[in-house]
Amino acid sequence: MAKPILLSWSGGKDSAWALHLLRADPAYEVVALLTTVNQHFHRVAMHGFREELLDAQAAAIGLPVWKIPLPWPCANDVYEGLMSEACARAVREGIKGVAFGDLFLEDIRAYRVARLAGTGLDPVFPCWLLPTPQLARDIIAAGFRAHLTCVDPRTLDKSFAGRIFDASLLDDLPGSVDPCGERGEFHTFVSASPEFSRSIEVSRGEVVERDGFVYADLVSC
Repeated sequence: MAKPILLSWSGGKDSAWALHLLRADPAYEVVALLTTVNQHFHRVAMHGFREELLDAQAAAIGLPVWKIPLPWPCANDVYEGLMSEACARAVREGIKGVAFGDLFLEDIRAYRVARLAGTGLDPVFPCWLLPTPQLARDIIAAGFRAHLTCVDPRTLDKSFAGRIFDASLLDDLPGSVDPCGERGEFHTFVSASPEFSRSIEVSRGEVVERDGFVYADLVSC
C-alpha cells in the first residue's frame, strides 16, 4: 500500500521534479502540498511569487495546498511552531511522511530530519544527490517550464530575474553558480509540468529589490 505523504512545495522546479518522481513511485502517494506564505505580501515565502499563482499550481496538479501563514518578519521559533502545528495535523489525518526537493545541502537535510524526529512523520528526499548539471537539463527536456522569480545579486546578476529556465539560461550562468540554484543563487516558479493538467500563463512584471534579493513579479496573463 502506498504511503500517504505531504510534499514541501516551494512552487519551484526542484519541488516540481520531486512531485514528478514521487508520482512515478508506487511506494508513495502525495496527498497534499505544504507551502509557507508570507501573510504581509501574500506571496510564497523565499520564491516571492503571488499566492494566486500558488493556487493555480495546486489546481493544475489536482492536490490541496496546506498554507502555513508566516508573519513578516518571522522569527525562527515562530516558523518552527507553525510547522509543528502542520505536522501534528498531518499525523491526525493519517499522513506518514513529508517529502522535500533538496538536492545536496547536508545541513538543510539534517535540519529537516531533526525537526521531524519524534513527530511520527518520515522525511523523504526523492531528489537527493542527483547531479545538478544533468538534473537541470533533464527538467527542461521533460517539458517543465520555469521562471526565475528571485535572484541573489551577490552571486548572480539581477538581469537574470524573470528569465525562463532554459538551455540558454544554463549556458549563461557563471561557473560559480549551481545549475539548479541549490545554494540559493536563484529561485523559480514552475508554470508548466507533465504533472500539470494545464499550463499557467504568466508575464514578467515589475522587478524590485527587497531584503537583499531581486524579485521579478510574475503576473497571470
